[in-house]
Amino acid sequence: MSNIPDHININNVPNHVAVIMDGNGRWAKKQGKFRVFGHKHAITSVRDTVEAAAEIGVKYLTLYAFSTENWKRPKLEVTALMNLLVDSLNKELPTLNKNKIRLNYIGDINSLPSSCKTTLLKTIEATSENEHMTLTLALSYSSRWEILEATKKIADKVKSGEIDSSEINEELFNQHLCTTEMPDPELMIRTSGEHRISNFLLWQLSYAELYFTDKLWPDFRKSDFFEAIANFQNRERRFGLTTEQLEKKK
Repeated sequence: MSNIPDHININNVPNHVAVIMDGNGRWAKKQGKFRVFGHKHAITSVRDTVEAAAEIGVKYLTLYAFSTENWKRPKLEVTALMNLLVDSLNKELPTLNKNKIRLNYIGDINSLPSSCKTTLLKTIEATSENEHMTLTLALSYSSRWEILEATKKIADKVKSGEIDSSEINEELFNQHLCTTEMPDPELMIRTSGEHRISNFLLWQLSYAELYFTDKLWPDFRKSDFFEAIANFQNRERRFGLTTEQLEKKK
């Protein structure tokens, strides 16, 4: 606990934190380098964020690693990202197991190169018994894709008579999303100064607190994560209620 800042209340830590890791390209450009240089240096930020989340007791951490829209980027950059993913998973497996962190994914992994998909699934299997924290990578993911896929699955079940349309509600819809086995995020962090959600967990972020920082992702460190947590802890989460109603419920 000694590494946790005094102003962090470990009894009020969000159960699930989602992160949009943005700014790698701009960071690299500032260094006079290619975008891939930024992606490589972002590994340290990922490691710092995972460690910080695990230290304070976050149970679920979801990182927006690669969106469906990212496939439109230059082929060289996409290939480098896929190779970096494989390399990182292989290198980080011992650390994940040492810290009892389970790896998970959301997204259309069938669209990933076979080497990426194989390495990802092997790492997921190798960490499946870990219970301290679940680290989810959003890969070839977009929220619109996810919502459409859930809608199709439900429509097929209605058509086959497995369920009746009158049974469709939020709970049933949640069961057909990629995130069905995890709670909705309570906090979403986005780096690089952009103030948008970018097709990330649109359904799940309905009541999440949003935190934006100007830091470019390769510069994001533990102290920045803790700052986001402290900011979260100073907010009043009302879920549609008034402050007075919340006081009565305490």
